[in-house]
Amino acid sequence: MKLSNPVRALGAMAILAAFVAPALAYTGQDLAGGAKISLDAAKATALKAQPGTVADQELEKESGGSGLRYSFDIKNGAVTHEVGIDAVTGAVLENSAEGPNAD
Repeated sequence: MKLSNPVRALGAMAILAAFVAPALAYTGQDLAGGAKISLDAAKATALKAQPGTVADQELEKESGGSGLRYSFDIKNGAVTHEVGIDAVTGAVLENSAEGPNAD
């Protein structure tokens, strides 16, 4: 049986969606019980500190602040900034450019 193009296209979109959906989650969800600030609130604070598009997000244990922070890679043009938000207090702990275009 030969499948029509619309059926193939729908199948391809379903496969693509299976790979894209996990990208919307974040690394470190197992640490979320210790966070007092939600991911959405932390992201809003990070984007206020460094406007752009969030390319990556994670919750991690790291020194400084409460020891638990959300880390966002925020792209703005050719530059990517790492913005760290304390997961307990909501304070901005880091806002630094990364990579070869960091200047």
